[in-house]
Amino acid sequence: QVQLVESGGGFVQAGGSLSVSCAASGNVFSPNVMSWYRQAPGKERELVASIFSRGPTTYADSVKGRFTLSRDEAFNSVYLRMNSLKSEDTGVYYCNLRHLRGGDEYWGQGTQVTVSS
Repeated sequence: QVQLVESGGGFVQAGGSLSVSCAASGNVFSPNVMSWYRQAPGKERELVASIFSRGPTTYADSVKGRFTLSRDEAFNSVYLRMNSLKSEDTGVYYCNLRHLRGGDEYWGQGTQVTVSS
């Protein structure tokens, strides 16, 4: 089993910045991919950004140039820095880890990000 603990998020005005972090513990194996998803009220959960173990980072078009995802392999942690936030970035942000060999995946409990316009 893998446990994901998220932190960060909060409330900010449009144009501001926030960060969210996620630390994975338990039976974490490489290769894997860690991602952030978000879900706005009344909408489906969507992929925001992903980073592979010792591999590339990908972003949703809506956040490219504004969000930066980084990873600390030693601590199985990922950090999402969100700049120039917009009201449409509001939602619950969920951390996800998926093992590439087994396909098993795990979710964090979610952390709220609210951007006021």
